[in-house]
Amino acid sequence: MDIDERFMKQVLRLARKGLGSTSPNPVVGALVVENGQIIGSGYHKKAGAPHAEIESISQAGERAKGSTIYVNLEPCNHYGRTPPCTKAILESGISKAVVGIPDPNPHVAGGGCKLLRSKGVEVKCGVLEEECTRLNEVYIKYVTKGKPFVILKGALTLDGWIATKTGNSTWITNEKSRKFVHSLRKRVDAIMVGVETIIADNPFLMPYLIRRPDRAPVRVIADTNLRIPLHSRVFNSPKSALTIIAAGSNVSTTKKKAIEGLGARVIKCQMIDRQIDLADLLDRLAEMSISSVLVEGGAAIFGSMIREGLVDKFYIFIAPKILGGDNGIPFTRGPGCDIIENCLSLKVLMVRRFDDDIMIEAYPKK
Repeated sequence: MDIDERFMKQVLRLARKGLGSTSPNPVVGALVVENGQIIGSGYHKKAGAPHAEIESISQAGERAKGSTIYVNLEPCNHYGRTPPCTKAILESGISKAVVGIPDPNPHVAGGGCKLLRSKGVEVKCGVLEEECTRLNEVYIKYVTKGKPFVILKGALTLDGWIATKTGNSTWITNEKSRKFVHSLRKRVDAIMVGVETIIADNPFLMPYLIRRPDRAPVRVIADTNLRIPLHSRVFNSPKSALTIIAAGSNVSTTKKKAIEGLGARVIKCQMIDRQIDLADLLDRLAEMSISSVLVEGGAAIFGSMIREGLVDKFYIFIAPKILGGDNGIPFTRGPGCDIIENCLSLKVLMVRRFDDDIMIEAYPKK
């Protein structure tokens, strides 16, 4: 590993501190380095707060002149909530910028590096490009396609069931696995389930195993006919935690008013085969600046998401438990493939153990 990769690794560790706090902005870390020594560091803490470059340059002070700045994403060259980072880099006298990836935002892509080069700053781009891209995969999809990044999380027994025939699934996985899932909840803008999951489990859908979450994710329940019970726990939440019920076009006005009286929001979505059009729902969420969605159940919504090609990433937990029958609730419901050749293939990024549980982190193969 050369020196630029070594410092970029540290930049990525800094940037990860912002996961779950910066949406819809990217997560960014920055280091200012002089003669191989770090003289300034910072990361973007939340939307509207100073960018990572500003924090690191401020810490370096006058020593920044003639130094190198490392940043995982191209410095911005436009005015938003904060002034452009390129302005601060130029004013500091930094002579070199080492960048992970260009900003994919079509409105600003390439502008930062181009300006720095035109002003005499040496720019090197593409250091640890794959890792930098993966870290900001949510931001990249949101700014390039205008759609949320969709993560599907499932927990299965060894023989492939997500619950017993009664709907019981407490607990398939162990506490370490559940704590990891709560760290995922903390990172995303929204958590989505189908109404069957609410009826069966009555979950709270909050990252309660993580201390002091910076913000509460939006809870989204796909409920075509507004069958959600009014005593559901998703209605008992802090004022900062919004609950959205996604319903079909023909629902009871009385039930809709009752749900909204509990502080939730009901949105009517387009329909396909008498069910909510999930692609339309995701588009509606994107319009609310929701850039990432964690889908947690159940089998019907899993099946629809997979068949419609709406999943960007999978976290599948497999527990060493065997239901031992053929009457449980499967991982997905609905029509599957006729031949194995047509199955959805996954590109496995990582296999990880949480005590006896196994987690597979994977992307759909394009």
